[in-house]
Amino acid sequence: MRIISGEFKGRKITAPKKLPVRPTTDMAKEALFNILNNQYYFDDIMVLDLFAGTGNISYEFASRGTDKITAVDSYYGCIKFISETASSFKMNISTIKSDVYKYLQHTKQDFDIIFADPPYDFTIESFGKIPELIFENKILKENGLLILEHSKHTNLTDLKHYSYSKSYGGNVFSFFENT
Repeated sequence: MRIISGEFKGRKITAPKKLPVRPTTDMAKEALFNILNNQYYFDDIMVLDLFAGTGNISYEFASRGTDKITAVDSYYGCIKFISETASSFKMNISTIKSDVYKYLQHTKQDFDIIFADPPYDFTIESFGKIPELIFENKILKENGLLILEHSKHTNLTDLKHYSYSKSYGGNVFSFFENT
């Protein structure tokens, strides 16, 4: 994987093969950030990266100037890798080893952008629990954006706060808004 834009543009990051991850493709990531570029000043926002995996999305935000990033994953190897990589690049990414649902139930922070990339084999109920907890617990700021990455075989259009989706190959980003 590589960083698409910003201070660390073009830098390649190689994650250990033993991590249980499926990083967002460069093509999909570039398309996503083209959308976000038109809506946000990256140095003014707080970002939450759920099911952070390799930290791919967190690094992209950090490279573009975001310095308030929290990455959450339940797998220690992922958290360790993100922490080490962020430290080597001098990126300000806070890492939290936690079950995402437990984190969403207990956090007192709120964020401008929340990105979640859960396993593609999640059930609709498991996907639906993510926006449910985020909106119930007021974790997304007013005019904030929740982005759920999922397979093209998963349809999230019936979930509350759903706004729209964008497809890139087999990847889909569904957007949920707090308006």
